[in-house]
Amino acid sequence: MGNERSYDLQDRLVDYAVRIIKLSESLPPTKAGKHISLQILRSGTSPGPNYGEAQSAESRADFVHKLKISLKELRETQTWIKIIANAQMIKSEALLEPLLKETDELIAILFKSIETAKRNNER
Repeated sequence: MGNERSYDLQDRLVDYAVRIIKLSESLPPTKAGKHISLQILRSGTSPGPNYGEAQSAESRADFVHKLKISLKELRETQTWIKIIANAQMIKSEALLEPLLKETDELIAILFKSIETAKRNNER
């Protein structure tokens, strides 16, 4: 039963990466747009594969480390989304709100997962 949850989160992170790809593609072809597009593409597509690697971690410490990488990349992506919104780089801000909400939710899930894994390691 525990695996169903991890696969749900894996699928959610894959869907998130696809949404980030679409956002990246919608940025303007300006210097700033190209720069941010590459940055958010890198950070926003990274959490899914890192989470996938965590599922095959060699130890609890390795598992926590890979989750922390995913969390770090999500936080970076969150900042890029806010920059895009504040700089009004895309026409539809309606696209950004749900993406920012999903980013916040994924951050909360991974943060809690890290805390739980650390707590279980102490036992």
